[in-house]
Amino acid sequence: MSAEAVRRRDVRTPDGLTIALDEGGPANAPTVVLLHGGGQTRHSWSAAMRALVAGGYRVINFDARGHGDSMWSPEGDYLLDHRASDLRAVVGETRPLALVGASLGGATSLHAVAQGLAVDALVLVDITPHPEPAGIERITSFMRRHTDGFATLDEAVDAVAAYNPHRPRPRDPSGLRRNLREHPDGRLRWHWDPKIIGTAPAVHHATVRVSADRIAAGAPFPLMLVRGLSSDIVSDESVAAFRALLPWAEVADVAGAGHMIAGDRNDAFNAAILDFLARHLPVQTANPATRT
Repeated sequence: MSAEAVRRRDVRTPDGLTIALDEGGPANAPTVVLLHGGGQTRHSWSAAMRALVAGGYRVINFDARGHGDSMWSPEGDYLLDHRASDLRAVVGETRPLALVGASLGGATSLHAVAQGLAVDALVLVDITPHPEPAGIERITSFMRRHTDGFATLDEAVDAVAAYNPHRPRPRDPSGLRRNLREHPDGRLRWHWDPKIIGTAPAVHHATVRVSADRIAAGAPFPLMLVRGLSSDIVSDESVAAFRALLPWAEVADVAGAGHMIAGDRNDAFNAAILDFLARHLPVQTANPATRT
């Protein structure tokens, strides 16, 4: 997928924020929407987006509110209700439709589907209704630790390397630079609103569990959990609880990957989702009459 093939546009949310997104692929193909994790931006999906477009899909890859090039909420409205509303604004009446959500993006997807968003397939990336508390605390601690930013890009690389010691230190830090913005004081800060950390974790996780229960009570549909076998968020116990709640769902394990599966093992991740979509949402299912 060449850079020219990506179409950049903005979507307005019901409460007046602007959501930034990239769109690629044939306009009449089945649509795959990519939802990144907390503290990330749409650029974390760059390789996955290229693979999906090469596979014939239309792809929408957007920055969640408070992240990347999307607007921050002046009131700090970052509950899953707000994020699900944003997702509905992004997809409109688009069908056929698949959602691929990592961590916060997966929670957003679950909640939106539980609220009635019609989808043809759903992929949850290393997120379940019962995540490991210690892993969640490690992520939120990392995000709280660096709100004052970094003096240099190397400092940011050091911080990420300390958080992900299993991942090789990047030779070219330009990808990480996309997630940082230089402020008037000269310091580099993550390009997400620090207020998102203030959203009560207990409320967030309770919402996810209620949403998963609602989905479990409905009709089965194509659903897959992609799990990093080295993840500290999704454990064997998390997967067992997920299988008990949603026995019709598929589970794909990715060896050598932690919570950030697409970053750790992008090849295996792309292969897993492309196989799942080929079986449940092949490109031949597109219906131009249902496009938006």
